[in-house]
Amino acid sequence: MSKIYQYFDTDFENALRVNIDYPSAKIPCSAALLYDTNAYSAFCAFYFQDVTLQPAQFEEFLKTIKYGSTEVLLQGGIVLPSPRVFQGTLRVHNADLFRIEYQLFGDPAWRDLLKITPTRRVFIYAETSLLSEQINNLQTFAENLGHELQFRDATYVKERILREKPLAFISHDFHDKANIARPIALNLQRKICPVWYDEFSLPFGANLRESIERGLRECKKCVLILSPNFLSNRGWGKKEFESIFTREILEDSSLVLPIWSGVTSRQVYEYSPSLLNVKGIDWMVLGEDEVCRQIYLAVTSAT
Repeated sequence: MSKIYQYFDTDFENALRVNIDYPSAKIPCSAALLYDTNAYSAFCAFYFQDVTLQPAQFEEFLKTIKYGSTEVLLQGGIVLPSPRVFQGTLRVHNADLFRIEYQLFGDPAWRDLLKITPTRRVFIYAETSLLSEQINNLQTFAENLGHELQFRDATYVKERILREKPLAFISHDFHDKANIARPIALNLQRKICPVWYDEFSLPFGANLRESIERGLRECKKCVLILSPNFLSNRGWGKKEFESIFTREILEDSSLVLPIWSGVTSRQVYEYSPSLLNVKGIDWMVLGEDEVCRQIYLAVTSAT
């Protein structure tokens, strides 16, 4: 997963995200409608994976956006705002007519979230890197069509990375990536809790060992996903654990946050007796949201 896609997927955590198909696009893209209750505005965001796209192709794409008439199709479901930053309460009516209502704190009224007024704001996240002059010209072109365009590419990623030193390192076995590690990484990212996670933190051509060791040295905590896969892996997972354990001794501090998933106390003891002295939480019992909430509290409160 690229960095720019990561930001497309996790920016605007205060807004309700509706993932959509956009049939009008002549070039493949991912798309989302976003509803911001505080600003009472709705806007759209698009991600383009093709690195060869030129400004003229983005111009043609912008011509297809016609407010109130362009067809969109629900695809991939709805992502609710992060409870950490959403300043109100939601209730979802999943009946014949799907409806989401919201009530901002201090406001007695419940309002239909999907009826929020759409704006002309358009965000484009692109693997293509454009020059500043090209972006300025593209924004002028968009303005003439009635759009307010924000174009985000590698420059946006670079600026964000400078301000996002990882707070937690996620150590996991490859087989647990899709079901545990990636959901944790995305959930924490939405909470504005940057993490070292290989899909997000390893740029093309990076030295794997050096990058991992830097992450293990710099992060405040190490999230250790203890699963049967991890315990049986004597490769990178074991080396990461040994590195963080050595750092604990050196700094005389507690750095490991164990996440148990389908393992027993006996199995953990046989892997490392010292791990039984560290309170862990059970992924299968608590679920993603509660596990990530506890990780967030532990990481952000660390000094």
